[in-house]
Amino acid sequence: MEEFRFIDLETHDAYMNMAIDESIMLAIKEGTAPPTLRFYRWNPSAVSIGTFQGMRDEVDIEFCKSNGVDYIRRITGGGAVYHDYEGEITYSILMPKKHPFAKTDIIDSYKFLCSGIIKSFDHLGIESEFKPINDVIAGGKKVSVNAMTRRHGCLLQHGTILLDLDVTRMFTILKVPLEKISDKMIADVKERVTSIRDILKRNVTIPELQEAMTKGFSEALNIDLQTSKLSEEEIKIASKLAEEKYSTYDWNFSR
Repeated sequence: MEEFRFIDLETHDAYMNMAIDESIMLAIKEGTAPPTLRFYRWNPSAVSIGTFQGMRDEVDIEFCKSNGVDYIRRITGGGAVYHDYEGEITYSILMPKKHPFAKTDIIDSYKFLCSGIIKSFDHLGIESEFKPINDVIAGGKKVSVNAMTRRHGCLLQHGTILLDLDVTRMFTILKVPLEKISDKMIADVKERVTSIRDILKRNVTIPELQEAMTKGFSEALNIDLQTSKLSEEEIKIASKLAEEKYSTYDWNFSR
């Protein structure tokens, strides 16, 4: 059983969350950090866009500004995702590109790492499965979306586990004009996307989900999670990245 460093549930703003992921990658590249699993929340709530998307195309910036919602570009691909402080836990898993978990085939890689999510759902009593390219579904509906990048000699995969889902708020933040947010559109999304509380019809708590995820990733990937913290150097680099990259207009509106 291999040891992974485990950074248990922390809460940061969007800029620091994305900066920490990159800071860990840089530390792994330098050989100063081991493979790492990390859980986090977003406060304030935020919307993240994929690295190839345009912020103004995807996000209602004025709504975000007037409602205290952060907006940020990720270094991973994929689509725009709303990260609700009360409604999700995000994980990231990072390792050298040559690690046996970093399968060369992208689908195989997603499938293997997403097995941690599927096992987490098992612990909550939810049957789920991997759906290529990068989703985990339950009852035919998305309940986890994931994204990956390989850079700095590392693999980074991060994803969101939906505890709750406010479709109307999600639509308002993502660029759908208010007059177009119809009952039918909301019903359509509810046909395709679900949440843990919706499936189980009870108020699953953040600590309950956190415990299920800790067990799920450990068992599915057969890893020994060594609870630890970021190094001082990782925090220093993350703070610099948050200030000089992830919170800047140039990064977030570059396309």
